[in-house]
Amino acid sequence: MRNLPHQRILGIALGLGLFFQTQAQTFEERKQQVSQALPLVDQLFKEYAEKNHFPGMSYGIVLDGKLIHAKGVGMANLEQNIPATPQSAFRIASMTKSLTAMAIVKLRDEGKLQMDDPVWKYVPEMKNQKYATKDSPTITVRNLLTHSAGFPEDNPWGDRQLGISEKEFTDFLKKGISFSTAVDTEYEYSNLGFALLGAIIKKVSGIAYQEYINQQILKPLGMNHTYWEYTKVPQKELALGYRWLDGKWIPQPLEHDGVYGAMGGLITTMEDYGKYVAFHQAAWPTSDAPEVGPIKRSSVREMQKPWQFNNLNATYQYQSGKKCAMVSAYGYGLRTSVDCEGRRMVGHSGGLPGFGSHWYILQDYGLGVVSFANNTYSPMSYINIQILDTLLATTNLERYPIQPAKVLEERYVQLVDAVKNWENAKSMNIFAINFFDDYPMSILGKDTKNFQEKIGKVVKIHPIKPQNKLRGSFIVEGEKGKCEISLTLSPEIPALIQEYHFRVL
Repeated sequence: MRNLPHQRILGIALGLGLFFQTQAQTFEERKQQVSQALPLVDQLFKEYAEKNHFPGMSYGIVLDGKLIHAKGVGMANLEQNIPATPQSAFRIASMTKSLTAMAIVKLRDEGKLQMDDPVWKYVPEMKNQKYATKDSPTITVRNLLTHSAGFPEDNPWGDRQLGISEKEFTDFLKKGISFSTAVDTEYEYSNLGFALLGAIIKKVSGIAYQEYINQQILKPLGMNHTYWEYTKVPQKELALGYRWLDGKWIPQPLEHDGVYGAMGGLITTMEDYGKYVAFHQAAWPTSDAPEVGPIKRSSVREMQKPWQFNNLNATYQYQSGKKCAMVSAYGYGLRTSVDCEGRRMVGHSGGLPGFGSHWYILQDYGLGVVSFANNTYSPMSYINIQILDTLLATTNLERYPIQPAKVLEERYVQLVDAVKNWENAKSMNIFAINFFDDYPMSILGKDTKNFQEKIGKVVKIHPIKPQNKLRGSFIVEGEKGKCEISLTLSPEIPALIQEYHFRVL
């Protein structure tokens, strides 16, 4: 194959005024963009806390794998008049689930279990359970992670099981479980499923799930102020839980650590949990950088993947009033959503008597928000989504740029040259074997003539906008209008142009 020399490609680019992707913004530049909107973020959180009668709240903004802003509002302890700060330790309830899931993924990565192993392999009491129907498959580890085990939704009941002992849990399993659906047919949120995952972690690792997570996840991430048992938290750091009832705050008793802590028992600070959220954020964009952290970046992305469809809200409306359909699914201990603008979000909420919490990151923007409150089932997802939407609207923060392969940039320039004179295109040897069968010369010639008539004399050819490393499009701007040309490269080496589309805008 004959490629155009690099000098010829460069000459074409300069002659036509072509420029490739500009350099991605630095972290400091992006941080400065977001920082300009932080006073508005502080105002929105403060107003939300007052409106919803939160005794106290802690929140943080995470950008590009770093906690860049954290504050507290109100009181962590009303009785002792202790303010809520980023160092206050809140119980985060079901935001614990993704750490339990991460422990399972780590054990899988080490070859100590498989996602499609039957649960009874590790918890014998699960072997003779009577499923909802006789044709139901066996519950697997993956079913537990994705809330597809057929267990009934158990939020109110599960919230009161937090501190039960291993013996109580085993006795419960021996008595038998009531199933609401056949295994792997529907999504139904289950705290029981994550309690079972905690038991699997202990069986496989040989130590309690709490200790395994402490050693293998919390410690490597530097989360040194995260706890399972509330009596271990320094008293001046512990946020107490309350319920707003009859115009006053009623203290809620804290439950001790136990088997169900794997689904919602973690107690942590904003400064600590911000490190965990930052680790999830740092899995994007994909890169050649060295691996750091408890598990591989690819395994983090696997956790965030939409494994189990959850909901389609065709009439979803942002707090700003903007209507935008939203589809949601469940990953491994994580909720993931995509809206009508293609914005991908992943995170989780948490709620227990006395507490409410939530975190969300926009994977393609490197932007995230975390918030804790010490009021029963505080609806933190509402304000967090508002914060993210507001930050995007007010800062014009850009998505992470997709880095095209060098060959895509080369083919882009070569295609521009070919479009000027298709008669010479075959001799350029930049097209895949299928190309001229799919796009006969007569059609290619008509395309060129069509866009010349519609857009007039070319005045500017815009940079290529990659969709991935081997596919992209660019705009050709003329005196009378514009057209878009897109190209897709083949899987061979070197990659060639296999597909070409043209449309007048």
